[in-house]
Amino acid sequence: MKAFVTGGTGFIGSHLVEALQAAGHEPVCLVRNPAKAAALFGNAPPNIIPGDLRDPAALERGCRGCDVVFHVAGMTAGKTRDELFQVNRDLTKALVAAATAAGTVTRFVYVSSLAGSGPSQRGRPRTEADAPTPVSQYGASKLAGETVVGDAELPSTIVRPPTVYGPRDTEIFRMLKIVRWHLAPLVVPADQELSFVYVADLARALVAAGTGAETTGVYFAAHPEIVTARSFVCAVHEALHGTGSAGPVIIPLPQWLTRAAMGVTYLGARLVGRRTLLSPDKAKEFRQVAWTCASDALPRDTGWHADVGLELGLRQTVEWYREAGWL
Repeated sequence: MKAFVTGGTGFIGSHLVEALQAAGHEPVCLVRNPAKAAALFGNAPPNIIPGDLRDPAALERGCRGCDVVFHVAGMTAGKTRDELFQVNRDLTKALVAAATAAGTVTRFVYVSSLAGSGPSQRGRPRTEADAPTPVSQYGASKLAGETVVGDAELPSTIVRPPTVYGPRDTEIFRMLKIVRWHLAPLVVPADQELSFVYVADLARALVAAGTGAETTGVYFAAHPEIVTARSFVCAVHEALHGTGSAGPVIIPLPQWLTRAAMGVTYLGARLVGRRTLLSPDKAKEFRQVAWTCASDALPRDTGWHADVGLELGLRQTVEWYREAGWL
């Protein structure tokens, strides 16, 4: 199939492009920086459409002749609530309109987030049957994007991953740079329960969602393993220092201090016109008791399974960081 991918040079999008190529499909990528795409994909570059989601002509060119659209691009941190909704809801609507007008697109795959469904309860992972209850502006904006996609005339599939990690990830890398010094400050409850998915597994899940005959609707895509925040940072430490290491010094930060620090960081970013994930709104996600989901439906409907557990995935991620010169 021919597939149009937004966010194709990003963390998740670049792995999706590689998974599509490995499966024999033809990806077409919307990219703001063609030079970055050339450097990223080397000798096997996808077809490139220069532009961004605000460019109707680029969206039209990207969707033209395509069978499936994978909408990966989105905003995780906005200067304001309106900016988040403009990107994650309104520009999604513009892409849906372009895909519909193309006349050849038979499936629209939207990469949402567990944040769109909201936190779970301890010991009870979320399922697709649960009513969404996002607690942050980001989560609400992703849910609004889901609504746009679900209301469209095109058959659509919405995939909600939990925390995604793997090669090229910059978010977990920030924490890893601290843990390598045997320190692990925790801004979330130490017993907070978490689901994860390795990025290559998620990429295969998206391909399965885009090619399955019976995959319309909403799906979670996660590895079945559930870990606490404490065990996660210990696993990161082990991936860095080996199984014989004593483990990191875990420093639980009180919630009042976390909220205050994030508030100061957010105000500083606003003053200089920048965006930051560390905001009072994001703190609402940090203090939840669990962010977990059950991924039974997607394996049932497509045969996909998340193969890479946290121990192996973190080890492979650390190896990539070292080979790439990040560590």
